[in-house]
Amino acid sequence: MPYEELDDLPDSVKRNLPKHAREIYRAAYNSAEEQYGEEDRAHRVAWSAVEQKYEKNENGEWVEK
Repeated sequence: MPYEELDDLPDSVKRNLPKHAREIYRAAYNSAEEQYGEEDRAHRVAWSAVEQKYEKNENGEWVEK
């Protein structure tokens, strides 16, 4: 099921990622879910997309690279 809004994302994504990273996650997830039809795979693709531009800092917060 595609995520229509950022508020529809899983709690773990909403709580931890800044807005731009959530936008990346949503777009990547929706694209992968449409392409592969597998929810687990779509989540892995989405996290991979986020990790291209964001990383966790020493405080455990997601920050832009």
